[in-house]
Amino acid sequence: MQEFRRMSRLPPYVFATVNKIKMEARHRGEDIVDLGMGNPDIPTPKHIVDKLVEAAEKGHNHRYSASMGITKLRHAICDWYKRRYDVDLDPDEEAIVTIGAKEGLSHLVLATISPGDVVFAPNPTYPIHPYSVIIAGGDLRSIPIGPDRDFFEDLLVAMKQTWPAPKMLIISYPHNPTTAVVDRAFFEKIVEFCREHDMVVIHDFAYADLVFDGYEPPSFLQIPGAKEIGVEFFSLSKSYSMPGWRVGFCVGNPVLVGALRRIKSYLDYGVFQPIQIAAIIALNGPYDCVREIVEIYRERRDVLVDGLDRIGWHIEKPKGTMFVWGKIPDQYLHMGSVEFSKMLIERAKVAVSPGIGFGEYGDDHVRFALVENPHRTRQAIKGIKAIL
Repeated sequence: MQEFRRMSRLPPYVFATVNKIKMEARHRGEDIVDLGMGNPDIPTPKHIVDKLVEAAEKGHNHRYSASMGITKLRHAICDWYKRRYDVDLDPDEEAIVTIGAKEGLSHLVLATISPGDVVFAPNPTYPIHPYSVIIAGGDLRSIPIGPDRDFFEDLLVAMKQTWPAPKMLIISYPHNPTTAVVDRAFFEKIVEFCREHDMVVIHDFAYADLVFDGYEPPSFLQIPGAKEIGVEFFSLSKSYSMPGWRVGFCVGNPVLVGALRRIKSYLDYGVFQPIQIAAIIALNGPYDCVREIVEIYRERRDVLVDGLDRIGWHIEKPKGTMFVWGKIPDQYLHMGSVEFSKMLIERAKVAVSPGIGFGEYGDDHVRFALVENPHRTRQAIKGIKAIL
């Protein structure tokens, strides 16, 4: 077979190496505590499931739906933004339903980026952010991020070293995998910078609700002028524990939303309509279920970070996301994240995600996903203690 050029630009999936070792261990009967993949394990709230069942029993909901999302869901999305962030949105021109945030973001990049267009994305970061650019044929420029770096200084350096000028910036806060959070002033500087340099902004707001210790994350769209240059994605996967349902949305700049609407009209017929109807109930319904989900993640975070601290692995408690981003202990730093992760499976019976899977600047870290109950998490800590 001839080579597929687009596929040749995608590197081997680095997590596959660790997953293979994990599965081999499980086939041998070993009990591996899996803190690798960020796959929410908390059941979807009952009132949302009940609405899905009710809607699925009606035959007219089994037909093709609308690729941009049904009208009532788009209205619910805009009402949700108004209640949460006091942001006004037009449900017909500035909101579109997506098959999760990942699908929507990747298709928006595909619709707006041409071969040779330069896009900035942080490093490390969630893989679809940079690789959506690669799939679209664009040129990716990584901006290193971390506690010892100034993001805007690095942006300026990248601007001076890049030609042609970048067309887009993809960001996400609270951030996966680093768990970094930002304040409103950060987004004000982003809007100012990108308006000055004529750049489009995509902000992935998937972890808008998964925050702790009183931190309240701002929406990018709260900043005056943000809607003129960018969009924001939200997913119901984490907030409402609906990962397998695959439903999210994109809101903001009408030209960008229109581009996404147009490409989706060619590519899909929308989310299964009963799921969209249940999503209306989720967004319009009581917020108590979200608070309960967040509290479960907070407890798991505390059990993991406090337990690791007791055995000598010191990590600052994250204020957001469903992850803990830990720098590899000094005595194992030379191994790199893949070999260290393999060792954790083989010797500690714990699976984590190697940091290099999120970019080369993450190779001195591993990511823990808060997807196990406190008892299993303590079991993982006991296994890690044996090698520390």
